[in-house]
Amino acid sequence: MPRILLTRSFVQSAACPAGRRKLDYFDKRCPGFLLEVRVSGGKTFYQRYRDAHGRERQYKIGPAAILSVVEAREKARRIAAEALIGADPQERRQAQRQMPTLREFATESYLPFVKTAKRSWRTDETVLRLHILPALGRLPLDEVTGPAIAALMQRLRLKGYASGTTNRVVVLIKYIFNLAKKWGITGLGDNPASGLRTEPDVQRERFLSEEEVGRLIRALDTDENQVAAQAIRLLLLTGGRRNEITQARWDYIDWEKRTLFVPL
Repeated sequence: MPRILLTRSFVQSAACPAGRRKLDYFDKRCPGFLLEVRVSGGKTFYQRYRDAHGRERQYKIGPAAILSVVEAREKARRIAAEALIGADPQERRQAQRQMPTLREFATESYLPFVKTAKRSWRTDETVLRLHILPALGRLPLDEVTGPAIAALMQRLRLKGYASGTTNRVVVLIKYIFNLAKKWGITGLGDNPASGLRTEPDVQRERFLSEEEVGRLIRALDTDENQVAAQAIRLLLLTGGRRNEITQARWDYIDWEKRTLFVPL
């Protein structure tokens, strides 16, 4: 294990001796910091350290073709310092690489769970699909921040969405992160939505005009999903609540009296 002061000129000229697959050159200035030179000509910076159990670990810093010696040495010092206070930089990196994006967690873990545990899961799916995932879905869970959520809420307000919608966004994100923590997703910090306040809901009541009802019925006549279209027609006819119609059963109907029984 040759020891040498790693410099720019040495890194450029360093070569792997004949008959060797690779050779490690350790830096004299920073303990554990090394340059690996392979017979293929590839060169990579690493930092060796011991974890809390005394085991020797090696952290890949990056290729010498991209990082300068100064940059790599500074990174090596941070890794060594992190290991010295008891953390394991390699385990932290592995946890980061395994961190799902918000979209992956929502579609692969959250929605399958709430479909069996939450009656209003369709509302969650809609809020995720229309508002949350287009804005934040690409981010790993540990990169979703309070300011990013607040910016999403502000954009929704500027588009004219009511407080009920922005409140659902905050509440849903908070619930998702609570579950992620509960289910053991490592590497997560505080819930990014915990510091965001919901706004008072604005209760509004509005009835369709005759012209709007006509347009709605014409649209329902041509809708591809006639099951949903028929349910909406029944909602218009009865004034019932959505779940009272969509979850109704055939034995609730009295065909002679032409009535629909709604159980309490």
